[in-house]
Amino acid sequence: MPGKVKPIPEGFHTLTAHLIVRDAKRAIDFYKRAFGAQQAETHLTPDGKVMHARLKIGDSALMLNDEFPEMGARSPQAVSAGATIAMPLQDQFWGDRYGVVADPFGHKWSLCTHIEDVSPEELERRGKAAFAEMAKKGGAGKPGSVGA
Repeated sequence: MPGKVKPIPEGFHTLTAHLIVRDAKRAIDFYKRAFGAQQAETHLTPDGKVMHARLKIGDSALMLNDEFPEMGARSPQAVSAGATIAMPLQDQFWGDRYGVVADPFGHKWSLCTHIEDVSPEELERRGKAAFAEMAKKGGAGKPGSVGA
């Protein structure tokens, strides 16, 4: 049986910034030039949008992705404090339980906990299957493959 999964993976902190931007590829290029960010991983949809990117700036990770307004976190504590659910918490193919809440100030917070370690090969396989399913349903920018 595999070992226990760490809810916060090695190299991450309790709070990791996650940005949702209109042009993630351009943002990545800017953060590299402006802050010396190193691109750790990037996963693209078939139409070339950034589904997920992880950059490293100093000893911290920065996550970011393109906007996907068609994808609508359940966090009772955040909701009771005034947040609204933008995307309910769900187990995701990359090994996290992930969702999004919007705070009363208009900021969206991606909430996740790591629930499973996924190899790069398994991530690729699961990503293709998940994106193909989303494309059938007409959602998420019609994703279809992941690439690092």
